[in-house]
Amino acid sequence: MARRSGQTPPPEDFTENIIDIDVAEEMRGSFLEYAYSVIYSRALPDARDGLKPVQRRILYSMNAMGLRPDRGHVKCARVVGEVMGKLHPHGDGAIYDAMVRLAQPWAMRMQLVDGHGNFGSLGGDDSPAAMRYTEARLSREAMLMVAGLDEDTVDFRPNYDGQELEPEVVPAAFPNLLVNGTTGIAVGMATNMAPHNLGEVVAAARHLLTHPGATLDDLMRFVPGPDLPTGGKIVGLDGIRDAYENGRGTFKTRATVRVETIGRRKALIVTELPYNVGPERVVAKIKDMVQAKKINGIADLKDLTDRTVGLRLVIEIKNGFIPEAVLEELYRLTPMEESFGINNVALVDGQPKTLGLRELLQVYVDHRIEVVRRRSLFRRRKREERLHLVDGLMIALLNIDEVIQVIRSSDDTAQAKARLMEVFELSEIQSQYILDTPLRRLTRFDRLELEKERDTLMKEIAALTAILESETKLRAVVSKELNEVSKEFATPRRTVLLESSGQTKSAVVPLEVADDPCFVLLSSTGLLARTMNVNPLPDDGPRAAHDVLVSVIRTSARAEFGVVTSAGRMIRVNTIDLPALPPTSAPPSLSGGAPLEEYVDLVAGERVVGLGDLSEEGPGLALGTEQGVVKRVANDYPGNRDEFEVITLKDGDTVIGAVQLDSEDQDLVFIADDSQLLRFTAANVRPQGRPAGGMAGIKLGPDAKVIWFGALDPSRESVVVTISGSSTALDGTQLGAAKVADYADYPPKGRATGGVRSHRFLKGEDSLLLAWAGPTPAAAVTATGKPSDLPAELGRRDGSGAPLAAPVAAVGGSIGPRRTGDEE
Repeated sequence: MARRSGQTPPPEDFTENIIDIDVAEEMRGSFLEYAYSVIYSRALPDARDGLKPVQRRILYSMNAMGLRPDRGHVKCARVVGEVMGKLHPHGDGAIYDAMVRLAQPWAMRMQLVDGHGNFGSLGGDDSPAAMRYTEARLSREAMLMVAGLDEDTVDFRPNYDGQELEPEVVPAAFPNLLVNGTTGIAVGMATNMAPHNLGEVVAAARHLLTHPGATLDDLMRFVPGPDLPTGGKIVGLDGIRDAYENGRGTFKTRATVRVETIGRRKALIVTELPYNVGPERVVAKIKDMVQAKKINGIADLKDLTDRTVGLRLVIEIKNGFIPEAVLEELYRLTPMEESFGINNVALVDGQPKTLGLRELLQVYVDHRIEVVRRRSLFRRRKREERLHLVDGLMIALLNIDEVIQVIRSSDDTAQAKARLMEVFELSEIQSQYILDTPLRRLTRFDRLELEKERDTLMKEIAALTAILESETKLRAVVSKELNEVSKEFATPRRTVLLESSGQTKSAVVPLEVADDPCFVLLSSTGLLARTMNVNPLPDDGPRAAHDVLVSVIRTSARAEFGVVTSAGRMIRVNTIDLPALPPTSAPPSLSGGAPLEEYVDLVAGERVVGLGDLSEEGPGLALGTEQGVVKRVANDYPGNRDEFEVITLKDGDTVIGAVQLDSEDQDLVFIADDSQLLRFTAANVRPQGRPAGGMAGIKLGPDAKVIWFGALDPSRESVVVTISGSSTALDGTQLGAAKVADYADYPPKGRATGGVRSHRFLKGEDSLLLAWAGPTPAAAVTATGKPSDLPAELGRRDGSGAPLAAPVAAVGGSIGPRRTGDEE
């Protein structure tokens, strides 16, 4: 064939080298290399830090650029360029998309990037702005992920061109994979992990650190289910159990909806949507269903979502239609109910594996133990190196005249260093450090400072050595650091967990639910729930993992009960509207309850003080006020009113406690802030009509007020818990001193008397901050519902308390309810 003009001829020694290969084998090998690259370098997270390579490179680069929370934001384009140019050999689109997700509060339970600008919308209906318009910096939570990178805690590897180094994994001071979840599609496999609550995951990790043989059931006491960033309700706990056991499972998420009256119509108010579902998608689907006449009864639909009120969809219902029935159709036909499939696939030692909850926690715990071990080795090495220099400088100070003479008589620096090493038996590093030290450092004051520094270094080296030589101490350090992270960053649970039946306030058809006996529970953090758990539990039975019970009443599923407020109002609520907790032999966890705000509207300064039975049977409701008034309300509640007064209060007085009596033989108990406790039989208080103002209960001292009122069965083993402190520091942060005493030690007195002293104040104390009396054992919680320890030993009736380790926000019952007489 003729050569074209201008074409370079082949060299004279050119010989063709054609290799025959099997195309099928070549394609197989190439595809395997591609698949491994996608799995390992792109799509799947590492089980240790929960990050994909691009996410890890973003955090590492932003940290190296100094984009910390205390610095200003910079253009996202700068970050993307830095990551792409040095570490990530892919397009800028993939980097920016990953960065955007790290900044979206509806996608991440704990944001790792603090963004300014338009980073998209819930559900992805609105695209984020271009990277040249948005700005970002690392969040405080992200600093926990990269803290310790400069202390040889993880291995580094060369980047794609060998000119830079990048970490194989980041130290990750919290279990990011479980807390934030992830999603990714690889070749032949995919991952889809749900976010969880930081406080719950950390509690489980700490339990696994302390009890390496913990079972899945043990860990699920701390992690009952996912906690989605957008809240909502999870329906179907069986799928969660499967996912935690085998790594795969499915559950349904539902929108949070309440029924309100707007004008003359009822309306469904949507305040939370399923995970990854945006309001635009829901609105469009509802309109399509209405136009197709598949959903009837909707009069109007408004999307009132904004940055001030958050998510708010208002669905007005036509007159003549039942809102609950319409809502059931919306759940069935629109994205207001979605399925979420958990597929816990992550990289372990470079290999993709499907992991259950225990395996995920174990991998993270092992990683964190290795990080702390390597960090301790690094810190000990640095302190040993510094101690070596300090020892050399101390020798120079003790022989300062000779050192100066040696240096002055030397011809050059090298000779001076050699002679110092020979005369004073110093190392080369020590000699060079002495030569580099200015003369102004060689004073008597600096000698004292060096001796102090030497002693400090030796103590720190001994402490680090003790950690490295003891597996128990090493685990204790990891557990302590996790606890500190939880204290600072943990937030209350957002997602409500429901049984597979999915009974919620807005999805109830009363005729479909049997009118079975049940209990209504109220927790200290304001959660309401109902449970069928009526089995008696021994006093040494398992404790509730979340929150404490402050009020419990017996009723039935289709009955009504009353919520009593501090203003003396009783608000009627349908029992069937409450979420049902799973039936179990263990005490129910109130984390599956619903907030009080979904059922009652309170005015400013008003709070809920207890629950009441609206039936016409029984000895009635007992009330106690701040000014010491007691009242038994006769069972004459109006049946045609949703709320009504149950007591006429004096000016400035408020209701402190409300309790439904089981019998007139129960004790009524007042506890005042001056530590006086009064108990007397309920039979001494005659029932009165609703408008009555009650009668004298406890005689209060000057400036004293009641802080707790309740009723106890004197035949049961009960305790009195008192927490003292200073009345001038009632900000909720002081620790105080707590005492647990036997209720039987407090003698009964007559009504309208002053009672007996229940607590002796220590120096600096002048008031009771909290008090509670009830069946043993008692439990205390923080403001977020986390358990807090109380003294284990019973104290004297009028004795003082023991200092608390953490502030206590509430005290209440810690075991499930019992029927009267079930003890036998």
